[in-house]
Amino acid sequence: MKHDATSPFASRLLEWFDANGRHDLPWQHPRTPYRVWLSEIMLQQTQVQVVIPYFQRFVEALPDLPALARAPLDEVLALWSGLGYYARARNLHAAARICMERHGDTLPREPGALRALPGIGRSTAGAILAQAWGDRHAILDGNVKRVLARFHAVEGWPGASAVERRLWEYAEAHLPHARLADYVQAQMDLGATVCTRHAPSCLLCPVRADCQALARGQTAELPTPKPGKPLPRRETLVLLAIDHEGRVLLQRRPPAGIWGSLWSLPGGDDEASARAWFESHLRGHWDDGEPLEPLVHAFTHFQLTLHPIRWRAAAPTSAVMEDGDHRWVRPDALGELGIPAPIRRLLAASQSGR
Repeated sequence: MKHDATSPFASRLLEWFDANGRHDLPWQHPRTPYRVWLSEIMLQQTQVQVVIPYFQRFVEALPDLPALARAPLDEVLALWSGLGYYARARNLHAAARICMERHGDTLPREPGALRALPGIGRSTAGAILAQAWGDRHAILDGNVKRVLARFHAVEGWPGASAVERRLWEYAEAHLPHARLADYVQAQMDLGATVCTRHAPSCLLCPVRADCQALARGQTAELPTPKPGKPLPRRETLVLLAIDHEGRVLLQRRPPAGIWGSLWSLPGGDDEASARAWFESHLRGHWDDGEPLEPLVHAFTHFQLTLHPIRWRAAAPTSAVMEDGDHRWVRPDALGELGIPAPIRRLLAASQSGR
């Protein structure tokens, strides 16, 4: 598709952005490559209002790329704790260390090198290049997919490869030749505040005059939803062992899989495996455990029900504390570790006596 320097879509969107866009987001002042990168990773599958306090806390602790690269993974995961999708944090940390080794302590500006870093795909790279350096690159996050699918009446689930290719063509065709940082933000703002998933505010939309979905009465139908199927359900037992000092025993998760490298509670997928872990790692009696209220947590691809069992005055075998993957943690030190949000809620409920 031909790139048009005077695209009505881009010019109207930028005019709208000047009056209605978000100009005071913390990563915009200053808009450094590091801060843009961090914000884009945090904003993947997470809303702006949720990200802002996490971003501010993160950059206060780790203000630049070298600081991130030097930080231990536990500190990075602790700062990320509660934001979810923890692979983003692990990739961020790994990418920072690669940059220190190969790119002179900063993010590379070359698109191929940028996309080669862990956690940076085509759209994220485009957003970083456009916002950090003003380079002419398109983005295609969820908000932009929704805007373009409606504007051009593109049918089919946007995650399908053929549909996504078509949306990329439209995204590149609308690129202006100036104000790329503002244009990227304008697209995201339009999708987040006007062209919303449900009940879009079409009367306020700056590009409504040429929106094909609006003209055809298809705004509620587009973009086409992903073919649905019920979420699988999983259940697991988690063991809450508390010692005489009130410390809780945590276990580091394997690097791969859900909650990779985070500190969580030990357990098992059924009573037999959980009991086997208990008997090989702790001194005491399984039957002394106190069942607590189950906790349900929804992931993107499945729903997990945690069944906690608590032991007070627990003691581990010596081998547990020598393997490096277990740690007794005081309640006031839990904030120093990366702990999954549902486990943190469970620990808080246990400490309050529930």
